[in-house]
Amino acid sequence: MSASDWQATRAAATPLSMSPDELARAVGHAMYDSDACSQALGFELAEVRPGYARMRATVRADFLNGHAICHGGLIFTLADSTFAFACNSYNVNTVASGCSIEFLRPVHGGDVLTAEAVEQTLSGRTGIYDIRVTNSAGETVAMFRGKSANIKGHVIPPT
Repeated sequence: MSASDWQATRAAATPLSMSPDELARAVGHAMYDSDACSQALGFELAEVRPGYARMRATVRADFLNGHAICHGGLIFTLADSTFAFACNSYNVNTVASGCSIEFLRPVHGGDVLTAEAVEQTLSGRTGIYDIRVTNSAGETVAMFRGKSANIKGHVIPPT
């Protein structure tokens, strides 16, 4: 959905009248519009559905560490941002309460990373999400697991 399509959907509908997929996309766009970090790092929000998100990032020269490979903190940040979009997709403010990452192979400059977050379970105020980060060849470079906690409020006010 383009930004103009999202704006038209948001203007014409309230969260209560949207389908779950429409709401997830609207929440994703609203969050991305306020996410200075993901924007500054060039992360692209490719897809959001209930309990799911996919983001992409090109590994820039300023992402490389002293070994001339992508800094693990930037891979972590891409996975963490993707996790945030997936766990907030129900329009309930949700934050990370814990996470871990396993780095499985090096990533080089110019490569395009894709992070895909998939909800594993949602029970009460807690969710578990697995995020797979792959390179341009489709090889898994990192696995991230996040635990989410719902807090008060909504990304888009329910009117």
